[in-house]
Formats: sequence, structure tokens, C-alpha cells
Amino acid sequence: MNPNLSLLQPYPFQRLRDLFSGITPNPALNNINLSIGEPKHATPQLIKDALTNNLSGLATYPTTVGSVELRTAIGNWIARRYNIVALNPDKAILPVTGSREALFAFAQVVIDNSQSHVSKSKPIVISPNPFYQIYEGAAFLAGAEPYFLNTTPENGHAMDFARVPADILRRTQLVYVCSPGNPSGKVMSLEQWKTLFALSDQYGFIIAADECYSEIYFKEAEPPLGALQASYLLGRGHANLIMFSSLSKRSNVPGMRSGFVAGDEKIIEKFALYRTYHGCAMNPAVQAASTAAWNDDAHVVENRQLYAQKFKVVTPMLAEVLTVEMPDAAFYLWAKSKKSDTELAVNLYRDLNITVLPGSYLAREAHGSNPGENFIRMALVASYDECLEAANRIKNYL
Repeated sequence: MNPNLSLLQPYPFQRLRDLFSGITPNPALNNINLSIGEPKHATPQLIKDALTNNLSGLATYPTTVGSVELRTAIGNWIARRYNIVALNPDKAILPVTGSREALFAFAQVVIDNSQSHVSKSKPIVISPNPFYQIYEGAAFLAGAEPYFLNTTPENGHAMDFARVPADILRRTQLVYVCSPGNPSGKVMSLEQWKTLFALSDQYGFIIAADECYSEIYFKEAEPPLGALQASYLLGRGHANLIMFSSLSKRSNVPGMRSGFVAGDEKIIEKFALYRTYHGCAMNPAVQAASTAAWNDDAHVVENRQLYAQKFKVVTPMLAEVLTVEMPDAAFYLWAKSKKSDTELAVNLYRDLNITVLPGSYLAREAHGSNPGENFIRMALVASYDECLEAANRIKNYL
């Protein structure tokens, strides 16, 4: 067996199940689950219609690169969403079966550990801390070593690359960034992108920009800045830059497993080669439904409005008893408590039948601390009434 499998840690939700083992939640209250970032809003009818109208596609093998219609729809969406020059749909865009599998597979492609036996050190993969655990697992199984950059209230929940030692940067081959961030909801500024691009140009590492939450924001006229947009505004092209996006949150289709990667054409070419052998081409019916989704923005505006209504009401209520503020984007509240995060999660589950995720489960001990300690992550994915009920219970309880 691959020895690196032994390095993988239990997923946060497994740890949560273990934490709650033997605990009986308050039977007088219905359960409200705020722990997992799984969209609960209705899937738009136009997507369901496109899916069912194209079931004949199940009779053919899909290609790895996907249909030209899908790649064109994605390219058009990128151009209008980020107001940039359209990418080449044949060379710079690749459909993927959800951003999760692509974020993992990407490290297996770009990490070169062929000299590890000579240098006696592994390649480095930098990621934020707290983070999406796929980044860590991808690094381990690619034979690399994770390096965590703590994001805290003190540094504005930003990755402070000025604190990374030069010897670490020289070994760095891949940097995962998440903007809007999970769990903080923070969006990287143009100046922060400029710093990261300069380091990438200097040290030659590749940037994997996870933007799966890019379409959940609260000011319609102020969409979050994206990686490709930042590189365009800075006039640098897309060298060593790949963005990852998904329909799961944007269009409420997490079960459809549909997203894309886009950016540096040379990297896309190698990633497409890997995926040809990997065998993860997208279902033709899903391709057709995805094309319809990327071509339509109206349902995304409606989706944002549903989230905005919940955050507008719930955030100030919880701010009376927890340290929490509106995120820049995404659908999480990252709330700090005076109690330990695991203790608070147990109390809320046992006494209020509300499930939240302890922040320490989303982070690792690094540089002397676990930056998720004393935080809880709440995903406002349930209905407006359920989120309001949960906020009322927590407010009164605390």
C-alpha cells in the first residue's frame, strides 16, 4: 500500500461524529444542521430540464476535454463575470467532475519529487490554515510536505507570505489559496494577489486558486475579485496560475459534480493528459446541464439574494453573544467564543440540537498554535426559517 496513506487524518465530519458519540440531542427540538457546506436551496428547473432532455448522451463515452459547447459556455462566463479577455476554450479550459476531485488530482500532476532522495527533503505545498482538508491530503499523496500559513483575525484572515522563510519558498512547488475563503469568507485583495504573483514568478511555484464560493456574495455591484481577473488587471498573463470553480454552490447542484479549471495553457495540457488516464470525464448529460447553468446568471442572482436575507438577519443576532461579523463572501459564519470550540459544539448539539463544526477540526497546529481553536463554523445553508430559529436558540442559550 502507498505509505503516504498513513499520513491522512480523519476528515472533520468523522471527527464530529466521534465527538458526538454517545450524546443524545435535545429531543424536544428539531435538528438544525449548520456543520456542512452543502447547499440546500432548490436546483433551478432549467438545469434539471437540460439534464433530463439529454439523457441520450448516456449511450456514448464522454471525452476528457468535454464538449465544445460546455467549454465555450464556461469561457463566456469567465469573460463576462471577471470582465477579462476571453480564454481559449480549446487550450485554457478543462471541465472537471467537481472542484474537490480536481484540487486533489492537480497536486498529483504538478508535484515533482524526483529529486527528494538527493536533496533529502520533500517538495512543499503551502496552504492556508484553517483550510479545506483536500489540500493536505493531496500534498501527502503527491509525496510533498504541507506548510501551513495561519490566517487569524490579527492578520485579517489573510495568508501572510512575508512570513514564509526563503528556504521554504525555494522548496515550494504548489500554493493553494481559497478566495473567498473557507471558513473565513475573506476575499484576497489585488495587492495580495500582486505579492503572491511576484513570489510565484521569483520561485517558480504554481498557484491553485480555489474559487468555489465566488458567486455567493452580498453586494451585487461588488463581486469578489478572482485570480484570473487579478492577473489580467496586473498585466502578467496567467503563467503558473490555475483557477478552480464549481457549479455546486453557484447553482445548487452539489450532486451533479461539475466544475472546471482554467488558466495557464501549458499546465492545462498536462492536466488533460493526466485526466485521460485518470478516467474522470464528465457524464454527457451533466455536460449539457452544466452548459445551461453557465449560460444563465439569473438563477445565481436569486440564489445570492436568499443567502443575503439570512446573513442580514442572523449575523447581528449572533454578534450579541459571539465574536462574528459578515463575511466578504461565501456562506459561512466564522464565530469566536470564549469557550473551547469542541465544548461549545457539544453543548449546542446536546442542549439545542444544533450541529456546528469546531474550528480546530479545520486547522492544524502550526507555528505554535491552532488558529481554529475557539472558533465554530456555521454554514447558513438551511432555510431562512431554520437559520433564524438556530440563531434565536443560540442567542438565548448563550
